Amino acid sequence: MSEQVHTRTGLAADLRRIGLADGDAVMAHAAFKQVGTVLGGPDTLVDAILDAVGPKGTLLSYQDWEPGVEVWDDDGRVLDEYRDHVPPYDPATARPARYIGLLAATVGSRRGVRRSRNPGAAVAALGARAEEFTADHPYDYGYGEGSPFARLVAAGGKVLMLGAPLDTMTLLHHAEHLADLPGKRRIRIEYPLATAHGTEWRTVEEYDTGDPVVTGPPEDYFKDIVEDFLATGQGTRGTVGGAASVLVDAAAIVPFAVAWMEERYGA
Repeated sequence: MSEQVHTRTGLAADLRRIGLADGDAVMAHAAFKQVGTVLGGPDTLVDAILDAVGPKGTLLSYQDWEPGVEVWDDDGRVLDEYRDHVPPYDPATARPARYIGLLAATVGSRRGVRRSRNPGAAVAALGARAEEFTADHPYDYGYGEGSPFARLVAAGGKVLMLGAPLDTMTLLHHAEHLADLPGKRRIRIEYPLATAHGTEWRTVEEYDTGDPVVTGPPEDYFKDIVEDFLATGQGTRGTVGGAASVLVDAAAIVPFAVAWMEERYGA
């Protein structure tokens, strides 16, 4: 039997079947290999998502940023030996962190993409409301109020996991920000930023997103939150191409996650 080849039309139909609709704003995470053989590669998957949400819809992608090597010391300060050599973060040209994957890299390099100005919490967007979602992203607490994540919730947007592990749902860092949890870890990290006047150094304060924000939860506890949310009958599961996928409403899963965290790890 020959290998199934997935097309733009077929992928868009799969996406509509699991609940994407015209006008949706959707933050997508993908393990592209799980989708299978795609005619046209990851660009076809991006196009299929844009087809499913239509001309009034918006595709968002978490990007993060990395300068290629670990340049920070344990206090988040750029090491002296690299300080004069680290290229500054420029939203117009930055590439996503390598661990984010092909879908993010493809979204981030598309013509017309908009990328937010916060390096570590960077979000790229394509579509009708791309500028609205990415503009004026706060430098401090970049997963909190005024962030693309908060705007996705306010807009009634969705999160799509295309074969991606459920613990990689970045929106849940917004829930960590909102949750009333004692002892939330904060970090400070220094970034070089590209400006019209040259490189500007800025130290950013953020809740620690590299590990659970408080002591106690397992490293992959976002997966437990998503599974428990789905068990309530909210969200949908389906197959997109060959990828087992999940679609959830941002405005529903965030308060669910906040309550879940506070019940188990709150005061």
